[in-house]
Amino acid sequence: MKQISILVPKGAVALSCIEGSFVAFTKANDFLESLGRPALFNVKLIGLTKEAQVYDRLFRVTPDAMITEDHKADLIIIPAVNGEREEVIAQNKDFYPWIVQQHKAGAEVASLCVGAFLLASTGLLDGRRCSTHWLAAAEFRAMFPQIELVSEKIITDEFGIYSSGGANSFWNLLIYLIEKYTDRDMAILASKYFEIEIDRDSQSCFTIFKGQREHQDESVKQAQEFIEQNFMEKITVEQLSSMFAVGRRSLERRFKKATSNTVSEYIQRVKVEVAKKSFESSRKNINEIMWEVGYSDTKAFRTIFKKTTGLSPLEYRNKYNKGAVKA
Repeated sequence: MKQISILVPKGAVALSCIEGSFVAFTKANDFLESLGRPALFNVKLIGLTKEAQVYDRLFRVTPDAMITEDHKADLIIIPAVNGEREEVIAQNKDFYPWIVQQHKAGAEVASLCVGAFLLASTGLLDGRRCSTHWLAAAEFRAMFPQIELVSEKIITDEFGIYSSGGANSFWNLLIYLIEKYTDRDMAILASKYFEIEIDRDSQSCFTIFKGQREHQDESVKQAQEFIEQNFMEKITVEQLSSMFAVGRRSLERRFKKATSNTVSEYIQRVKVEVAKKSFESSRKNINEIMWEVGYSDTKAFRTIFKKTTGLSPLEYRNKYNKGAVKA
């Protein structure tokens, strides 16, 4: 039997991650038994104490076991934790040595959505890649610069250290893990039962780019504001450097440090975000929107748009705008 240990953290937790993980693996047992195969997963809720944790003031989750008990995990699942990051990390610090010890003994570890903040706090992600909710990307990078955040990814698998993208995309990771521990047929069955699109690998089309303003570099903030207010114009690094009396190399370095984007990347992200909103709400064709956001090369616009969102302009419009006229 594979021992699946779902953490019951302290603080604000996304209950759906605990419940979803429990249901996914127990239902996988049902699928196996329905096909005449033995159940594979023994699922337990693991807490720092045996006391029930109350989430959203309404729901009580009682651990089956504590970390101090004799328990060897094959897979540890860390659910999403909400609220003030530093506080929730501190509240659950006693989990970290246990997770590291279990990992050294052979356990794999998976974080769901912003549960990545707890996984990162163990040190097991240092020097590895990780994903989390796109909305928490800037905060995660600031707190854990030693980790390569790939926030566009739905799933990362770093030699048995797993993470998932935002919100309900944790189901994609659960299906991925069911396939790893059983087989492809079982994963397909689970995806059909739970109605989860299998093999989805990007959350880019869900990302809303708001610009990274959680920094103290005023010159960079002024450059960001200028870009956002003049996105339809051709903007160069030299122009921004001259406007704000900052050397080009210095501006590039400071901009990257403050926003995690180069100046060129930031300009592209702003343009694409404006284009996305227009595709969602207007009946304009692709060329009209392309011109409005400052592109004149159709191929370049399509390439950058797909690189940013994971979808072509036409695919994006058809996905999010029911009233759009086909172009």
